[in-house]
Amino acid sequence: MSILTVENLRIAFGGVIAIDGVSFSVRRNEIFALIGPNGAGKTTLFNMISGLYVPQSGRIVLDGEDVTNFTPQELARRGMSRTFQNLQVFFRMSAAENVMVGRHLHENRNVFAHLLALPSVHAQNRTTRARAEELLALVGLEGVADRAASSLPYGALKRLEIARALATEPKILLLDEPAAGCNPVETEEIDAVIKTIAAQGVTVVLVEHDMRLVMRISNRIHVLDRGRTLAEGGAAEVRSNPAVVTAYLGGLGEQEAARARD
Repeated sequence: MSILTVENLRIAFGGVIAIDGVSFSVRRNEIFALIGPNGAGKTTLFNMISGLYVPQSGRIVLDGEDVTNFTPQELARRGMSRTFQNLQVFFRMSAAENVMVGRHLHENRNVFAHLLALPSVHAQNRTTRARAEELLALVGLEGVADRAASSLPYGALKRLEIARALATEPKILLLDEPAAGCNPVETEEIDAVIKTIAAQGVTVVLVEHDMRLVMRISNRIHVLDRGRTLAEGGAAEVRSNPAVVTAYLGGLGEQEAARARD
């Protein structure tokens, strides 16, 4: 059964059609990748799915509910969370505090209880802190809870963002280039985190340029080119598709994808 269905989405900016009739379905508990050359419309599509852009036509269905015009906040309450290509970390806060921010949907936000510092508030803070530490451990950041985010290396910050997104307890997690800017070791760490998340029952949809990572971990891959669907299938099918090789992978990309089998 599909948890996310995209039907004939379209959006244009001025005279430029960024997404033109894209459709696909994402099954529960799978890792689904969106790939394509620069300018293919991947991030624009993510922005529509996550409520930042409103499609001009088409439909988005999340877990059986039409959410086409929902805001990011409404989508978060229904189990969708996302990260962004560029870091959105609170650098002056600790790693644990960054993750705790993501728990706001699951907390009692009674103003008077906080003003009076009632015992229930302290108990809630302890619970939130404990969950933040669990999520930091999940993404391989155990032991850094009290370190300032600004002191963490780049690859750790990418995983910190994933932990914060997981703090909303999503059914489906959208990852926008989670390995962008990472070195090979950091990319391997991101790879392991994504597999762990999917194994725990969270559906993952990712946009990523690293073909080695995409081909290794994805259950299915959807290829975009100039705002339109070019192909969809498993890693082997996409890797051998002549249209994909011509439009996106090319010679070097084809070699990179082939190495992902190793």
